[in-house]
Amino acid sequence: SVYEGALVDFDSALKIEARWFTSVLMTDTCTNMARTLFLNKSALEKGQQRPAGAEETNLKQISVIGSGMMGSGIAYASVLQGLEVVLVDQNTEAAESGKTNIETLLNESVKRKKLSEEEKIRLLDNVKATSSLERISGSDLVIEAVFEDLQLKQSLYQKIEPHLKEGAILASNTSTLPITKLSEVLRDGARFIGIHFFSPVDKMNLVEVIKSEQTNEKSLAVALDYTNLIKKTPIVVNDSRGFYANRCIIPYINEGLLMLSEGIEPALIENSAKQIGMPLGPLQLLDELSVSLALNVAKETKEALGNEYEETVTESILLEMSQKNRIGRKELAGFYEYDDKGRRLRLWEGLRNLNLETNPSDVTTETVKNRLAYVQALEAVRAFEENILLSVEEGDVGGILGWGCLIWAGGPFSWLDHVGHENVVSECQKLYDQYGARFAAPKVIKELASSGRKFYN
Repeated sequence: SVYEGALVDFDSALKIEARWFTSVLMTDTCTNMARTLFLNKSALEKGQQRPAGAEETNLKQISVIGSGMMGSGIAYASVLQGLEVVLVDQNTEAAESGKTNIETLLNESVKRKKLSEEEKIRLLDNVKATSSLERISGSDLVIEAVFEDLQLKQSLYQKIEPHLKEGAILASNTSTLPITKLSEVLRDGARFIGIHFFSPVDKMNLVEVIKSEQTNEKSLAVALDYTNLIKKTPIVVNDSRGFYANRCIIPYINEGLLMLSEGIEPALIENSAKQIGMPLGPLQLLDELSVSLALNVAKETKEALGNEYEETVTESILLEMSQKNRIGRKELAGFYEYDDKGRRLRLWEGLRNLNLETNPSDVTTETVKNRLAYVQALEAVRAFEENILLSVEEGDVGGILGWGCLIWAGGPFSWLDHVGHENVVSECQKLYDQYGARFAAPKVIKELASSGRKFYN
């Protein structure tokens, strides 16, 4: 527009600009992004999924159990909006350390002139660090944010429940463990719910609110009122391992590791991910999450599924990275190399030594891009088919805010509409024939293809 406008008189330049603007405005990209990030996101933030008739909650104080990175992040997001926070850990030193993390985040807000020094001090005074579970008795909502271990969490719930005041809600920040399974040790599972934040909490706006088989409407209403109060965007999902976001993130990461094991160049994998619009390639994303977390999720999944669990080559890569102490960005060594300040430098040269096969000559950039796009979009559709995900609108909002899934297309479901379901079925068949069942077209995709319909009218 600027270039062409500079070649003509001013009035003609205005016409050129208007026509280019109209051209952009009428694209699927513009329509889909506006629908997902404006209309649907706003509707969710205004309580679209809140149970009709549920009483308004008046949250004043919450408790956060576990003062690590996630716990202190949740406490920070809460105290920033005027809530009193009781921050509990196994000893006072650990709890105070969590409070120090909150102070660091508040100092950043002061530096950016979002808070005054006086406001920071006042907010920090609303955080009470303690090792005593008895202190949670005044809280309307208690959020557990400890290590992802089923037995640890269940043992903690048995200690927490006697101290909950009447009507208080207990929530878990678990990222993968089924909420129904976690609640089995509770006397009253109806007031237990999942509130899954994404890391880092101060920067990520999405929250997954997960209903167990027993969760009542009051618990759901409290969880949604809380997320609204702290200015996060909630999606409501039913219970299953990995819920929605992690259920789709894991196949995306695994596909990257599988391609690495096939001898595909790491740079091709990462750059292909960027070319389909992903903010992070699968290897970089794994560095951000950490190899340790990935191994722990695999361990918990294996224990839960037993004989149904399928071993893959991805675990051997994770184990080898762990043995080489290349855990991720936090340790300044992972699939990428980092400087002393944690800035990413380049892909680690040693990745080529992890390859189990020679570099395949027939792999094209288009194939790599399709594998990375389809593996996550198809998993999103399966979550919808299985009624884990309650709506395609939440699927698109969650996909974009949760892991940056195909942002330019408006999210995974909008992207499938954009590609066209007949084309999706055709491409799925090619990928299925060459790479396996994970690329099989879901039933709903085949139905849309045969009827000529889309997820969105």
